[in-house]
Amino acid sequence: MKKNTSFEASLKRLETIVDEMENSQLDIDKAMKLFEEGISLVNQCSSKLDETKKKIEILVEKNGKLEKEKFVKKEGKNEEK
Repeated sequence: MKKNTSFEASLKRLETIVDEMENSQLDIDKAMKLFEEGISLVNQCSSKLDETKKKIEILVEKNGKLEKEKFVKKEGKNEEK
């Protein structure tokens, strides 16, 4: 799969791979090839999500006006601002 493939297309292909691996009798070579493709897709999707997360802006009210504020993850917490 191409590196510039959309997140949605990569995720759909990953779902297809999982389904095929779970519901088919694959020989070891075919299973390994699909597994490697799946790992590559997971890495691509993860990178895209990380990139998108960095671009998130949050609107906050300051002095009666709405202003954009960069997304900042609070250290030591699972919740995000």
